[in-house]
Amino acid sequence: MPRLPHPAPEALRREPLPLRGRTALVTGASRRAGIGHAVARRLAAYGASVYLHHHVPHDAAMPWGADRPEDVAASVREALGDPDAEVLSGPGDLSDPDTPAELIATAASALGGRLDILIANHALSGSDGTLDEIDAAMLDAHWAVDTRSVLLLVQAHARLRPPGPGGRVVLMTSGQDIASGMPGEIAYALQKGALASITRSLSTTLAGQGITVNTVNPGPVDTDYLTGEAYEAVAACFLAGRWGMPDDPARLIAWLATEEAGWITGEVINSEGGFRR
Repeated sequence: MPRLPHPAPEALRREPLPLRGRTALVTGASRRAGIGHAVARRLAAYGASVYLHHHVPHDAAMPWGADRPEDVAASVREALGDPDAEVLSGPGDLSDPDTPAELIATAASALGGRLDILIANHALSGSDGTLDEIDAAMLDAHWAVDTRSVLLLVQAHARLRPPGPGGRVVLMTSGQDIASGMPGEIAYALQKGALASITRSLSTTLAGQGITVNTVNPGPVDTDYLTGEAYEAVAACFLAGRWGMPDDPARLIAWLATEEAGWITGEVINSEGGFRR
């Protein structure tokens, strides 16, 4: 194989809208304080047309509560870097095994019949515990949402998208294999660990279709779920003395969606700001 030359000088100049013409689905983008919302804002600012998935009943049952989907979409539109980019949204209960394929089809149809980028950001909160506390129902609930639905989303995305460059899949994990792990959230840690483990296999499977697959561990991110002394104790574990903000992992995830990251696949990437457990 001939050795490729260096890029031409004009190819080194950064495109101000590197995702212009691309389409993206971001799951779990239902709260303005969340990572999904931050990722969607970055993708939109880079020129992508974006479909936001939400499951309001999940957040409404949590201490932090739910945002109105129209408010989340409106916030993403504020970040648009391309006046032609679209921001659409729709619901989906990903614990239902039929929902992932339906969501992919719905998002692709809404975005003009094509889906280039899949950001699987959703996860189940709560319904978990220590090794002594977990039961079969907890394990099954986290398996259904945190892992099974993600694999079915990737499957449906791969089946729908025509082969060609520019396909992107980004999964989310939680650093469950670093330091002491997550002994208080065994079901969640188990299923997120499965996503990290399957990343390389998925990247090999989808390479021939022009789809890269990477997984991001965002580390502790301030999404309004912790306050008080516990919040300050976590902040002190970061080299910068502050929590990660939603836009911190969002910048990495959005970059992985661009052509600049086209040579990166099969990786589990930590974005933790030097967090020391």
